Amino acid sequence: MTSPQHGGPRPVVTVIQSSPDVPLDRFEPALGDVELRIVAAFAGGSVPTADEVGDGLIVLGGQMSAYDDATAGWLPELRALLAEASTRGVPTLGICLGAQLLAVARGGRVQVAAPPGREAGIVDVHWRPEAAGDPVVGGVAALADARSDTPLPSMHADAVVDLPRGAVWLASSPMYPYQAFRIGSAWGVQFHPEAGADTLGHWADGHDDVDTGAVRAAYDARGAGIAAAGRALAESFVAHVRATAETPEAVTV
Repeated sequence: MTSPQHGGPRPVVTVIQSSPDVPLDRFEPALGDVELRIVAAFAGGSVPTADEVGDGLIVLGGQMSAYDDATAGWLPELRALLAEASTRGVPTLGICLGAQLLAVARGGRVQVAAPPGREAGIVDVHWRPEAAGDPVVGGVAALADARSDTPLPSMHADAVVDLPRGAVWLASSPMYPYQAFRIGSAWGVQFHPEAGADTLGHWADGHDDVDTGAVRAAYDARGAGIAAAGRALAESFVAHVRATAETPEAVTV
C-alpha cells in the first residue's frame, strides 16, 4: 500500500462495480480527496489482486446473487480478492452484494431469496454495542436515535444467514439480523449507504413487489438522516484508509 503524508500522494481506493445501475452514487463526493479506481467488472474490467488495489477497496452491490458465477464470471475472483484483502490488512468495505460476497469468501453463508422476503425502502438499522467506537461504523452508530437506530436505504432479497467464524456482528434490522459485520480488515453492510433517492427509486421500479411511490416518500421524509449516515460512513472509511496507509499493521483474522 502507498503511504500518503500531509501534502503527499492521495490514497488510492479501488471500487469494484458489478452492475451498471449500482454505482458509487452519493459516496463519490463523500469519499473526498482520494484517487478512485473504478473497475467495471460487469463490462469486462479485470478484478485486481489485493496487492493491486492500493490503499483501500470498496465492493459495490449488484443484481446477481453471491453464488451466480455462471452469469457473472468475475465473482470467483472477487470472492478471492475479498478473502485476501480482509486477511492482509487492506481496509475493505462490501456493500449489499459486496457484504454477501465477503461473508461467503470468509466461510459464511448467504441464502438466495431468503424467506422473510425483499427488504426494500428505508430500514431502521439497529446498532449493537460492538459498533460503538468501531473505526468505520462507529461514527454512523453515534448518529443513531435513542433506540440506537439509523435510517438507511435497502433493496435486497438474498441475505447473510451465517456469519463467518470470527466475524464481529455490528448491526441488525427488524427483518434481517446481519446488517453489518466486521472480519479482519473488512466491513460488510447489507444496507446501501451510498444510494440517493433516484437510485433507490430506480431499483424499486425494477421489482413488481415494491411500491416505488412509498419508497420515495419514505426517503424524502427521512432524507436528512439518511444523507448524514451515508456521509459519516464514507468519511470514516476514508479516515481509516488514511490511518492504515500511514501506519500499516498486518491483520490475519
